[in-house]
Amino acid sequence: MSSPSTQDHDYCLQLVRQLDNDRYLATLLAPEALRDLLWPLYAFDAEIARIRGLVTEVSLGEIRYQWWRDSIDAIYEGRAVEPHPVLIGLEPIIELGDLPKHAFVNLIEARRFDLYDDPMPTLNDLEGYLGETSSVLMQLAARVLVGEDSFALSDVTGAAGVAYGLARLMATLPAQCARGQCFVPLDLLEKCDLTPAHVMAGRRDQGLDVIMSQLRHHAQRRLAEARERVSEVPAMALPALWPASLVDLYLKRLARPGSDPFKKATEASQLRRQIRLTKMWLTESF
Repeated sequence: MSSPSTQDHDYCLQLVRQLDNDRYLATLLAPEALRDLLWPLYAFDAEIARIRGLVTEVSLGEIRYQWWRDSIDAIYEGRAVEPHPVLIGLEPIIELGDLPKHAFVNLIEARRFDLYDDPMPTLNDLEGYLGETSSVLMQLAARVLVGEDSFALSDVTGAAGVAYGLARLMATLPAQCARGQCFVPLDLLEKCDLTPAHVMAGRRDQGLDVIMSQLRHHAQRRLAEARERVSEVPAMALPALWPASLVDLYLKRLARPGSDPFKKATEASQLRRQIRLTKMWLTESF
């Protein structure tokens, strides 16, 4: 096993800072020793999440997913891994936290959906997708931070991850539409006599407003479910959940009169996010 170098560490940190800024800001509030454990994990997720944007053909994306899948296999089988900064950083963390292989495999497999232009079939399917991506990342982070104590947090990280993942999907609709992706569930569209083409066109109408309201309320419910059990979360595990504290900011902006999430990405300023995260740090909440 290769020990991560300063360059490996910096690669992971900068990748998270660029591609997953919410988690970057949240992790800055964690103790320094814990930050170094989280950067490679979040960098792995960022690498998987950006594959769609790096390739011009589905087959090339499949090759990249398979490369990461094979690399995870190599780590768990004790074989030499490719000299990639994320893999070098991830290997000792997997061993330290006794992280389950299936979590990484399921995350990769769920992200394969990103390569294709198929619409998300149902809200339940979207929940499953977010569970295997956003929620599992929180679960793994909690496992790294508090070990076996994280087993009791699966419901909390599950609900918080869905809430955060859904809020981020709604906040970044224009980028998805530009890539030809539709994460708005087909079953919700059909109930309003709409199709994915209406989403791609980026034209607001009453039906899309109704659907966006339904999705916002769904995210709010999941966040409320997670927060009901905040007293069960060890303080050391909170950095894994802090990104969920930003859900309120995104949902408020999405619900503003005149807001058009299909035309312009819904973002919160770094200052507002830092203030919110600092409040969560001070109050030991999320």
